[in-house]
Amino acid sequence: MYNYKTGADYAKEQDRKDDLSHYRNQFHIPKDKHGNALIYMTGNSLGLQPKSTKAYINQELEDWANLGVEGHFEAKNPWLQYHEFLNKSMANVVGAKPIEVIVMNTLTANLHFMMVSFYKPTKTRYKILIESDAFPSDKFAVESQLRHHGFDDKDGLVLWKPRKDEALLRYEDLETILENQGDEIALIMIGGINYYTGQYFDLKKITELGYKHGCKVGFDCAHGAGNVELNLHDSGADFAVWCTYKYLNSGPGSLAGCFVHERYAHDKNLNRFTGWWSHNKQTRFNMRNEFDVLPGAEGWQLSNPPILSMAAIKASLDMFNEVGIKKLSEKSKKLTGYFEFLLKQLGEDTIQIITPRNPKERGCQLSIQVKNADKNLHNKLTEAGVISDWREPDVIRCAPVPFYNSFEDVYNLVEKLKSITDNI
Repeated sequence: MYNYKTGADYAKEQDRKDDLSHYRNQFHIPKDKHGNALIYMTGNSLGLQPKSTKAYINQELEDWANLGVEGHFEAKNPWLQYHEFLNKSMANVVGAKPIEVIVMNTLTANLHFMMVSFYKPTKTRYKILIESDAFPSDKFAVESQLRHHGFDDKDGLVLWKPRKDEALLRYEDLETILENQGDEIALIMIGGINYYTGQYFDLKKITELGYKHGCKVGFDCAHGAGNVELNLHDSGADFAVWCTYKYLNSGPGSLAGCFVHERYAHDKNLNRFTGWWSHNKQTRFNMRNEFDVLPGAEGWQLSNPPILSMAAIKASLDMFNEVGIKKLSEKSKKLTGYFEFLLKQLGEDTIQIITPRNPKERGCQLSIQVKNADKNLHNKLTEAGVISDWREPDVIRCAPVPFYNSFEDVYNLVEKLKSITDNI
């Protein structure tokens, strides 16, 4: 697809040609003790801080100081409807309609709230299907839901596993599971991009397979939101959840996002947990009215949200709105493809990439295994000024994020990796 070349000059040339390269200067890049920029490759764990974030938060601090409670109505960005300022931009990022998206709570909390509505077990259909190596929090959450409903959390958990000596999951195996157990499975809940391998699943295909067998389908898109074009509406999934502190650069522990397909937007009978922020806005402050649920994803809110966290999300989403997920995805494919190209120059007898080779089946993360290496390799990379992510037993995850990583970053990373592996 791209005619990649070796050498530092090629990397510098690509950065000069890159229309998005100036966005790197709009982020705080961590530095070492000598003031040199580190090679930061862990946006898949915690995204970097936009330089605009402080001003966005300070605006709300000033309005709070000057207005007190009146800030709900008179702040520059009135707090009462602050979440509404995020809906359209977030919907654009995840490929949804504004009515389908809400920013609220945190990721695993949202997953539980979604299972309240979409996990409806019966005596014969009660099982939940997940990846065998799902992110631990997802596994813990679905196991607790099984126990909550009175089922055994081992018997009720169906695992979609890779084949022997393989790292990636195959759709044929998912089809086989559903053919054999589909009438016992109430919910399919898959990570949109697997945190470990970086495999990006075909959300629409999985949803169609699930619906063919009468299952509800949801996705944890923590590693997909802000990374790939998720197209959640077109996938047909019942729900999706994601965090905002990875590729969405909103800060540690920030609020999460939630998608509920519009076919449920006006279903007032759907089981859910409720609170006053899911109540009709026109009568929300008339404390003695009966509950009147809001349409769309807003109807899953419980409490008024933390404005300071939302301000950080707004700072990031305004940048996404400016660029668009499509352009970011295009650069991501080129940047990650270049990373893959350089790693191959080290020799596949030394480096194995477990992430899919097909750019349509991954985001910007590459998960790599180095022959005869252990965590000492990761430690040496860190000492060499590379911030990457180690996952047991033997995988280093690196994510060149298109917003702030450069081709030169990728080149320098691989050069440092080569220097270290040559001495193993």
